[in-house]
Amino acid sequence: MATDYDAPRRTESDEVSEDSLEELKARRNEAQSAVVDVDESDTAESFELPGADLSEEVLTVRVVPKQADEFTCSSCFLVHHRSRLATESGGQLICRDCAA
Repeated sequence: MATDYDAPRRTESDEVSEDSLEELKARRNEAQSAVVDVDESDTAESFELPGADLSEEVLTVRVVPKQADEFTCSSCFLVHHRSRLATESGGQLICRDCAA
């Protein structure tokens, strides 16, 4: 609700005694009415639904082979840098995330 800082200040006792019933009802209706800001760019067409037909889409990804300073975790099967190695026992390499 906008406040007019130039208007004279009124106490609560002044508001109760001077306001008419119609003004109080109008204020209550204004306070309860909700204004929804609708952004035209946020429409349902901008969202992709799961299961959408993506048969015509082409995905291009460059695959880089595992480097000498990387390992494949035996638990999550992700390729990590050697600095992420937590344990190595019997040829089983485990990353820090899986060891925690």
